[in-house]
Amino acid sequence: MASFRKFEDITSWQRAYEVTVVIYRITSDGNFAKDFGLRDQIRRATVSIMANIAEGHGRRSNIEFANFLNIARGSAAEVQSHLYIALEIGYVDKAVFDELYSKVTEISRMLLSLAQYLREHNDRNS
Repeated sequence: MASFRKFEDITSWQRAYEVTVVIYRITSDGNFAKDFGLRDQIRRATVSIMANIAEGHGRRSNIEFANFLNIARGSAAEVQSHLYIALEIGYVDKAVFDELYSKVTEISRMLLSLAQYLREHNDRNS
């Protein structure tokens, strides 16, 4: 298995971190900042992607790690769902929507690939 000494070494975590920073920035201005419900939901969902990757990395088995990566994928889908609302009501424009949606799709694919690898190699040596 490709060994990750720290969760920060995992590319999907790095990409999730980048998306989270962008989400925090775009939800800090204008009407998005005032929409506490949607703002907080999309922020929590992006943070959840990062947190589940990190928590899974800290687990003792590849199977547990893979399960946390699946939870992170669910959070990625949640972010994408929230982006549709943000686009429709004018909190983000189409270019921002497309960029973020694409980045989250890439993260989700990376998580799926890593989870599949971990399940195939479930004898993790930390």
